Amino acid sequence: MKTGNAILSGYGTTVFEVFSRLAVEYGAINLGQGFPDDRGPADVLDAAARALLEDSNQYPPMMGLAALRQALADHAHRFYGLEVDWQREVMVTSGATEALTACLLGLIEAGDEVVLFEPLYDSYLPIIRLAGGVPRLVSLRPPDWSFSRADLAAAFSSRTKLVVLNDPLNPAAKVFSAEELALIAEFVDGADAYAVCDEVYEHLVFDGRRHIPLITLPGMRERCLKIGSAGKTFSLTGWKVGYVTAAPALLQPVAKAHQYLTFTTPPNLQTAVAYGLGKDDGYFTGLAADLEAKRDRLARGIAAAGLTVLPSAGSYFVIADFRPTGFVGNDEAFCRHLTTEIGVAAIPVSAFYAGPPLDHCIRFCFCKSDALLDAAADRLAGAFR
Repeated sequence: MKTGNAILSGYGTTVFEVFSRLAVEYGAINLGQGFPDDRGPADVLDAAARALLEDSNQYPPMMGLAALRQALADHAHRFYGLEVDWQREVMVTSGATEALTACLLGLIEAGDEVVLFEPLYDSYLPIIRLAGGVPRLVSLRPPDWSFSRADLAAAFSSRTKLVVLNDPLNPAAKVFSAEELALIAEFVDGADAYAVCDEVYEHLVFDGRRHIPLITLPGMRERCLKIGSAGKTFSLTGWKVGYVTAAPALLQPVAKAHQYLTFTTPPNLQTAVAYGLGKDDGYFTGLAADLEAKRDRLARGIAAAGLTVLPSAGSYFVIADFRPTGFVGNDEAFCRHLTTEIGVAAIPVSAFYAGPPLDHCIRFCFCKSDALLDAAADRLAGAFR
C-alpha cells in the first residue's frame, strides 16, 4: 500500500496531545496546553453573538472584513506608530498558525534556507519542510536565552530566504531586546531576506517591558510580515482569528496561499475582534497585569516545591529546572512522573528543540484560575518539599 506524505508521517502525536490525554486519564491538573480557562471579555462575546444573529453569515471577503482590517491598521498605529494601508497591507486568517502557514508557503521555494530560534513552536519545522525549505537553527539556552553575532553568522548564508522570529518566544517566555532585534535586522537586511514575525503574545509582556515589533526597525518595513492573534489578545483561543500585516509586495504571495488554505474566517468573529481591538488602554494593560500576577503566583509555588524557576518576560509560560528535586531522568520522564504520580501536567522543553535538546527543564502554563494554580502548587509542594 502506498504511504502518505513522508514529511508529515515522520512526526508523531504532538507532545501537547500526549500529556493532555495523560492528564485526563490520571485526573491531573493540566498546566501543559497554553489556553486560558476563563470565558474572555463579556463585551467581545456579546459583539460576536449580535453579529451572528443580526449580520451576514455568508462568505466574507477573502482578505477579511473591512471593519477588522481597518481596526488592525488603527491598532498598528496606536501601539507601534505604524502607518498601515488596511486595504493593501492587512489580511485576516483562520488563526495565527494559518497565517504562519500562508506566509511560509507563499514565500519559500525548494532549497531556500530559513533561520529559526530554538526552542520553537512545534508547527514551524513541518510547514517549512513541506514548503521545501531548509531549516537553519540558532539554539538558545537558559537563563537568558540569548545569542551572539557569531551564532547568527553561522545560521545566515546567501541562500537564506527568511527568518522566523517568535517574540515573545514560546516556550522560553523570552522578550527580545532592542539590541537583539537590531542585530537580527542587520542580518536580515544583509542577506536580502524577509522576516516572518510571530507576535501572538504581543500584549502579554511583563515587568514594565515594551514589545518592539521587528517591522518598526529601520529598513524592516518592506521585509517583515507581522502575525497577530485575537485568541491570545482576548483569551479566546478557540476562535482561531489571526492576521498578517505586511507591505503589499510581501502580502500578495501570502494571500495567494491563504486563498487555497482556508479562504476566509467566520464573519461574526471578525466583527467581534474588530470591536475588541478598539477597547481602551486599560483592557490591554490589565490583561498583562493579570497574567503577570498569575505568573508570580505559580512561580512562588514552583519555587517553594524546590524547583528552580527561570525568568518569564512574556507569554503564558514559565519554565522550571527540576534538577534540584533530585529526580533521575530526563524532562519527558519527569513530566510523566508529574502527571501520573503527582497530578500536575507540564510539557518537556526538549520537545521544542530540533537540535541537541535541553532535557532538564519543563514548561508550565499559568493562564489558569488562581484556585487551579494554587492546587497545582500544593501538589508539587507535597511531592518535593
